[in-house]
Amino acid sequence: MPATIKGRVKSYFRRAMRRDDIDDDTDIFEAGVVDSLFAVQLVAFTEQEFGVVVEDDDLDLANFRSVNELAEFVTRKSALSQG
Repeated sequence: MPATIKGRVKSYFRRAMRRDDIDDDTDIFEAGVVDSLFAVQLVAFTEQEFGVVVEDDDLDLANFRSVNELAEFVTRKSALSQG
């Protein structure tokens, strides 16, 4: 299993979407490769995989639209919970 946050997010995207052509900056919502059900699953994955709480204010597509954006979001949330 990939050890980095980005690696774990990328692995999940590939596994859940069954696609290997998702780049780190690909906007998965704009590309139309996901639907609203996947968005809910993505929030659940984020909370379970990284032990962070996704609050109402965090439910912004900007936090979840790409591998890089989600990895940065998890890094920020983890830092807040430790500080």
